[in-house]
Amino acid sequence: MALQNDEQSTDMLHSQTHIWNHLFNFINSMSLKCAIQLQIPDIINSHGAPMSLSELVEALSINKERTPFVYRLMRILVHSGFFSISTIGDHEMEEKEGYLLAPPSRFLLKEDPLSIRPFFLAMLDPILVDPWQHMSEWFKNDDKNPFYTAHGKMFWDFAGQDPNLNQFFNEGMDSDARLVASVVLKHRDVFKSLNSIVDVGGGTGMVVKAIAESFSDVSCICFDLPHVVNGLVGSKNFSYVGGDMFDAIPKADAVLLKWILHDWSDEECIKILLKCKDAIPSKENGGKVIIIDMVLKKGEGDKEFVETQLFFDMLMMTLMTGRERSEKDWAKLFFDAQFSDYKMTPILGLRSLIEVYPWLTYIAFYTW
Repeated sequence: MALQNDEQSTDMLHSQTHIWNHLFNFINSMSLKCAIQLQIPDIINSHGAPMSLSELVEALSINKERTPFVYRLMRILVHSGFFSISTIGDHEMEEKEGYLLAPPSRFLLKEDPLSIRPFFLAMLDPILVDPWQHMSEWFKNDDKNPFYTAHGKMFWDFAGQDPNLNQFFNEGMDSDARLVASVVLKHRDVFKSLNSIVDVGGGTGMVVKAIAESFSDVSCICFDLPHVVNGLVGSKNFSYVGGDMFDAIPKADAVLLKWILHDWSDEECIKILLKCKDAIPSKENGGKVIIIDMVLKKGEGDKEFVETQLFFDMLMMTLMTGRERSEKDWAKLFFDAQFSDYKMTPILGLRSLIEVYPWLTYIAFYTW
């Protein structure tokens, strides 16, 4: 009986720790946000060697009375894997250890071309964090999502009227687009035989601009809402077009949808895909839709991988009207939107590149 009680006590205390860990998980994100805003990754990177605590404090633009707290901030960030500790070469120094960047922090450097720093700061802006406080309220009302419950507007309407939200969201998307473009362009067969491509919801055009530079004979269009593309200037084979994808999409051999469809409900996605189908030629004439989005693995594989995909699914529920989808979910969308076939290539970590094809002309005619 005593052993059973000991086991129950152990389970109880483990459960308490599990709850506390999840309760305070936000501290990892907010601590890292603080470090980014203080430029700590950039300062350590510029130092060029393990940086002692005193050197770091001296380089920070902070109230020096906060000096004792810098160690505590760095301790949690070392634990969460964003910095590492290394021995300092000069053993005559009082401090024998210094901080170095761990691999993930290299993607948080301000000047790194593949930095996701803007995306990180955008997602933790109070405008996007506040809706999480309203989730339980949203479950009880008729609002479309918790973002509307918090702000009285849908995200896209809010962004269209708030220059700050519009700017930091586009900067965040641009930072992701640079990384995506660097990977996708290695798979040149995706763009083989295309004469034209339109990037729908392309923001400031980071991805399609890279395609235009790599394929000078391909006509490239960045298509987004007028307030997003107004004033932006293209180049010889690259242009900006303002409009609404729910009304019409510019004609092209291929339509690119990077991280678009997960924002929208199934019904809205079908409407978008039908507009895509209207914009492209038949399959035998090279028409296709190129989608960059997540394919949920539903518990398969690495725990952090699966958990991060589920985080994004909750993000879509809270800020948008969409969701992350399994291959079965994607296939149903494609066939409901009258496409004939698709191919998935998992080349982007959490996301996949999906090529979706319309019916052949003679099959479509026969069906009609």
